[in-house]
Amino acid sequence: MALLAGKTALIVGIANERSYAWYIAQSLMQQGATLAFTHLPGDKNEHRTRRAVEALGIKDAWMRPMDASSDADINLAFDSLETTLGRLDILVHSIAFADRDWLQPGKFIDTPREAYRNAVDISAYTLVAMSRRARPMMAKAGGGSIMCMSYYGGDKVVPGYNVMGVAKAALECSARYLAWELGPEKIRVNVISGGYLRTLASSAVGGADKITQHVAENSPLRRNVEGEDVGRTAVYLASELSSGVTGETIFVDCGINTLGL
Repeated sequence: MALLAGKTALIVGIANERSYAWYIAQSLMQQGATLAFTHLPGDKNEHRTRRAVEALGIKDAWMRPMDASSDADINLAFDSLETTLGRLDILVHSIAFADRDWLQPGKFIDTPREAYRNAVDISAYTLVAMSRRARPMMAKAGGGSIMCMSYYGGDKVVPGYNVMGVAKAALECSARYLAWELGPEKIRVNVISGGYLRTLASSAVGGADKITQHVAENSPLRRNVEGEDVGRTAVYLASELSSGVTGETIFVDCGINTLGL
């Protein structure tokens, strides 16, 4: 029997077929979940997300525009989800933003206040805002699983990751506080810290090619992470297999985080 049969998942953050959110959606779908999606406002963004969703083999998917920096947009999207699909069991938060002008080695100290604020708002606070809206729907369903995406640069210094690392640290801490508050309603909140994967977002980080080479040569598994690795971990977190797991950051990075050098 599929692990997620009868469950509904909202995927926030599919940009194309190379994003972690896409691989998570694929894995959840393979385990029987019904999927819903949001995309950034605008025809171009809708087309890009719809094309990625159709590549999963899903036709006529529930899909709505949502600017996660707008509480009004979040409310509209979740209201529509509740009205049309009626339930929510799984929330996948896979969005982040930082001005690429400040994602270069040696430029963190020059990060402008507004760029710092925007990175933390979009990359971290949005998890809180979406969890607040997901809470009543998940409680009604008897519980749920919320997961978000981080990276090792939120725990240790990765030159060039800069303000995005600060934002990821805030994201991981936010997840722990959410886990404590939502636990009595059987809503679990966890973080997947995926290894470096070439995506639209990650390509903005200076020195990315060096990261890829270093991981392939030095990680315990001697390879870079694949999207499917993260997708399978998401199934674990979304299912009853992880019924006692909440407030955790799970590294899926071929073990590179375990090294001292």
